[in-house]
Amino acid sequence: MDETVSYLTDSIEQKRQTHIITANPIMIMSAVESTDYYRMMRKADLIVPDGAGVVWAANYVGTPVTERVAGFDLLHRLMQIGEKRRWTAYLLGTSQEIIAAAAEKLQLQYPQVRIVGFRNGFFGPEQDAEVVAAIRELSPDMLFVARGADTQEPWIAKYKQELGVPLIMGVGGTFDIVAGRLKRAPVLFQKLRLEWFYRLLQEPKRLPRMLVLPKFVVKVMRDKENVTKPRPIS
Repeated sequence: MDETVSYLTDSIEQKRQTHIITANPIMIMSAVESTDYYRMMRKADLIVPDGAGVVWAANYVGTPVTERVAGFDLLHRLMQIGEKRRWTAYLLGTSQEIIAAAAEKLQLQYPQVRIVGFRNGFFGPEQDAEVVAAIRELSPDMLFVARGADTQEPWIAKYKQELGVPLIMGVGGTFDIVAGRLKRAPVLFQKLRLEWFYRLLQEPKRLPRMLVLPKFVVKVMRDKENVTKPRPIS
């Protein structure tokens, strides 16, 4: 986490654009099954192990990572640094009610970070140019995006050059927790690597997505020798 925060702090201060992906097993399986998604992930500037399953897999195949870098915690660490450096931020995604509540709470918690704008994530391709232009005009230091699992990272990858924001990061369900709609898993669940299960209890509709997790485990165990070998990008 400390290495990630240091790297991203330098990127923001130097206005060096960085698209960071906080990867979990569901995203990795999407990359296994979709060449386009795989290509998109490989072109990200930085990928960190968000899901506990990714940390387990890295250890299992003999290329261990130091620790999990959860997107929720990373956002707050960056906001803390932003307090000292007077950074600006834009929030994009989820419903209008939730994004407005998240913006208000983050602004109260980090008053020296100016949240220059926010909007919901319910817009189609025909509105992309309008959304990108609005964000680019506000020129935030950080852009946090929470859209659907199939949309979030591909949308960032497609428009990151046009957006021109130093730090762009997909944050998944983070705004739901910040806004108070969902609760963060207790520390015990986090330590037991069961944060996914706690969220499933709060959102049973996520069950179809969660069924990917056992497939991920089987894939890692079955293909242990090949897990770390990247396939070529065509």
